[in-house]
Amino acid sequence: MTSTINAFMANHHKECDEQFAQAEDAVANGHWEQGSALWHEFASELEKHFSREETILFPEFETVTGMTGGPTQMMRMEHEQMRALVVEINKAVESKEKDQFLALSETLMVTMQQHNMKEEQILYPMTDQSLPNAVEIIERMRDL
Repeated sequence: MTSTINAFMANHHKECDEQFAQAEDAVANGHWEQGSALWHEFASELEKHFSREETILFPEFETVTGMTGGPTQMMRMEHEQMRALVVEINKAVESKEKDQFLALSETLMVTMQQHNMKEEQILYPMTDQSLPNAVEIIERMRDL
């Protein structure tokens, strides 16, 4: 059982990254049916990840620390940027535009890597230090 928020959320980052790479590989090789299915699984997991943060983790952190305009606000803004990219990538998948898919997915990958690094190196350690009920928060996020 994972006892730190950082470990739990970083593990989910890794799972999402693996799904993303599989989807990208399938599309790059012209396997649209498989690529589309894998892409939509990834997009669903990504949204679940954002939801865990936005509905559980960030509000808990903000309540305990009183910080509402700092790192969580920046993460929410980046989530919106990634959601917009997902919408555009969905269009590329639907129309089977491989070059568009690959260009947008490259942008999304770089954005996710930078975002995840900030969370894993800054925000999640701050949540682990600030939140005495980390195990309970992890359980709530797992159940979401």
